[in-house]
Formats: sequence, structure tokens, C-alpha cells
Amino acid sequence: MALGLLGLASCAAPPPKDPDALAEYKEANDKYEKLNRKAFGLTMWANKYTLRPVAKAYIWAVPRPLRNSFGSLYQTMNEPVVFFNDVGAGKPRRAGDAFVRWCINMTAGLGGLIDVANYAGYKHHDNDGGLTLATWGVPSGPYLFLPALGPSSFRDGLGYGLDVGLSPWNYVPRGYGLLTFNWAYNIMGTINGMATNVDALDQVMKDSLDPYATIRSAYQQQRKAMAEAIKNDHRATVPDWYHTR
Repeated sequence: MALGLLGLASCAAPPPKDPDALAEYKEANDKYEKLNRKAFGLTMWANKYTLRPVAKAYIWAVPRPLRNSFGSLYQTMNEPVVFFNDVGAGKPRRAGDAFVRWCINMTAGLGGLIDVANYAGYKHHDNDGGLTLATWGVPSGPYLFLPALGPSSFRDGLGYGLDVGLSPWNYVPRGYGLLTFNWAYNIMGTINGMATNVDALDQVMKDSLDPYATIRSAYQQQRKAMAEAIKNDHRATVPDWYHTR
């Protein structure tokens, strides 16, 4: 990581001197824009000739109810990561919701294929290492577009590494088919995610004058809003249905 950061530092564009251009430069927070645009172009090329056809074939071959079940399975398998990040962010109510969701869906939901917890009033919420670091006051650092992985930042890249370490499925022992299942659910989750977002990406690529800037802006605004939602979640620890007498 240190070598990568040193390499990026040599690719950083100097801030412009014009006041208007400087304000725009700071708002974009994209000092590696030239390198990021190259990564974006490479990723979009791969998306056009490989990822998008796979996603379209998946949509064609797999009925929507089954795709929804795969999405629910992937979401349930990621619930421990959400739980640990909720704990790290100091949000016990959110952590409790994530834990209950995992317990319900792993049992009544047939291992996560059915989102029973959602019907029981425990809605899914997102959290990850990058958002947890944001609640700790860690600045995002410059925007990055990583080949194949997409939009990110220095903080979110570090958070991704933390999430890999927090996921219990990365520690499954060999044998019993668990390692194979871990690979299978990760691959299926990736394909299912591509299928979910393929139409939205097509729309951006078709309608936007600058798809790169549009995706960058949307990503930065979304991450900021998600971090603020976590910080401002001050609900009581006990669930709403619990009443003391």
C-alpha cells in the first residue's frame, strides 16, 4: 500500500492557480484525475465486452425471484461485516438490528435465501470499513477509481481491507465444501450486483456528457450522506416493540 501511495503521489496533478478552477479542483477532490480517467476507460472497455454481456445473460437466464434470493443470500452473508462496523461506529442499535437480521435470515430465511427479517421489521442497512472510519473523523483523502472495483478513496480503500479482515467467511477451514461455498457466493454476489446496476450504468453512459464526472459526483455524495446517516442515528438501544412497565 505504501508503494502504491508513493506511486500515486508522483501522478498527482498540481492545483490550478485560477480561483474558479481551484475551487472546482477542490470540490472534485480528484488530484489523480488523469490516472483515474485511464482506469475508468479501461473498466468501461471491460464492462462493454465482458462484464455487461455476462450481466445481461444472467438476467436473461435467471428469473427475477431467484435473482432476488441470491441478492438476499449475499446480503445475509455480509451481515457480520455490517455488525462489526456498527459496533466500531458506536451504534449498538444498528449493530443489534444487523445481528438479529443475520440470526433470523440464517434460520427462518433458509440460510439467507429469503429476507424474513425484513418482513419482521428489521430493515437492512449498509455499513462498511470506510464509513466506520468516516465516523471516527478520518478524512476521505483523494478520490480514486480502481480498475474493476470502481469508485473509491484512500479511506474507503483502507476500509475495504478492514472489511476483508472482519468477514468470518474468509476464515473458513478447508474441507466440508465451505471454502468452495465462500468462493461461489462471492462470485454470485458480484454477478448479481452487476445485473442490478447494469441498466443504471447504461443510462449514465448514454445520457451524461461526462460519465466519469457524473459517477464521481454521485459516489462522493452518496458516501457523505451514508456517513452522516450513521453519525445522526441516535435511536434508543432497545427495539421499538420493547416496552418496559
